Amino acid sequence: MILEVLSTGPMTSVQDKGRRGYRSYGVSAAGPMDWPSMALANRLCGNSTEAAALEFAAMGGTFRAERTIRFAVTGADCDIRVGEVPVQPGESHQLDAGETLRIGSLRGAVWGYFAVSGGIATPEVLGSRATHLRFGLGGHEGRALRAGDKLPLGAPEGHGALLRPASPPAAHRLSDPIRIVLGPQDRKFTPEVLDRLSTEEFLITAQRDRMASILDGPDLPAIDGHDIISDGAVPGAIQVPGSSKPMVLMAECQTTGGYPKIATVISADLPRLAQMPTGTRFRFQVVDRPTAEEAARRQASALAALLDSLVGKSTGHLTSEYLLSCDLVGGIYDPEAILMGRAP
Repeated sequence: MILEVLSTGPMTSVQDKGRRGYRSYGVSAAGPMDWPSMALANRLCGNSTEAAALEFAAMGGTFRAERTIRFAVTGADCDIRVGEVPVQPGESHQLDAGETLRIGSLRGAVWGYFAVSGGIATPEVLGSRATHLRFGLGGHEGRALRAGDKLPLGAPEGHGALLRPASPPAAHRLSDPIRIVLGPQDRKFTPEVLDRLSTEEFLITAQRDRMASILDGPDLPAIDGHDIISDGAVPGAIQVPGSSKPMVLMAECQTTGGYPKIATVISADLPRLAQMPTGTRFRFQVVDRPTAEEAARRQASALAALLDSLVGKSTGHLTSEYLLSCDLVGGIYDPEAILMGRAP
């Protein structure tokens, strides 16, 4: 059975948890830009959190499946329609065989995730289905998806219930800083420059992709130039090239680099930075290693609690609990949609 791509944006790709154990060969992990959002989409469909799903930038697309599937879209608010019936992001829905699913533009974020029951079953390459767009590796022919592509679907797991979180996931405040740990080459920068890093605003520019995000803001000149002997680089590393404008490395970053790395975005905050729309202004906050590690543990615990809190949706009769979970202020304009678990 297949999922057919009828239309899609320019940056839609197959992703799973990522390709591990090949950095020594120059192959970075790839995987999602926003791991918690992809994990939620998969679990809403009854999949393992590491199953392959579709990641898209800004615009979703139009899709059709050969068999009836459960699906979920996460990452941000957007217009989603099964046929002409609007459905909510952040919960699972049913798409019948031959029906058309339309996923519109994301609002207030960059990366969205579209998971289906059974997952996307493209062949594994080096133990993963993740697409590495820079290398042309994995996913569907190693590239971004386009109209006419047909993706194999895996066998669905579980009992097929439609799910939603028991309560809305916690949201970050826009004013929350992005936390960083200094180094490993912070000694290449004067105290005055390091002070700029944590006290002045930076801007997300349009120069961004799955490899890196270039920031605008105060110059960060390095002592004795911006060339170093190449050493290891990881997602979250903040390199400062000769332009003195920092770039934050992302999911498909190179495994080594010859620019000094002034700091590293902590893993708990990197998905939030990836989701910031172009033009967003923000600040960095320097923290120590124990604080970064505790933030990672808290994020993992919060995600596990969210995934464990998923509850079933009504698919045939109206319970008071289900009705209270729906927005009925505007009126029930389509009772059949409510009965099928497709509340707007």
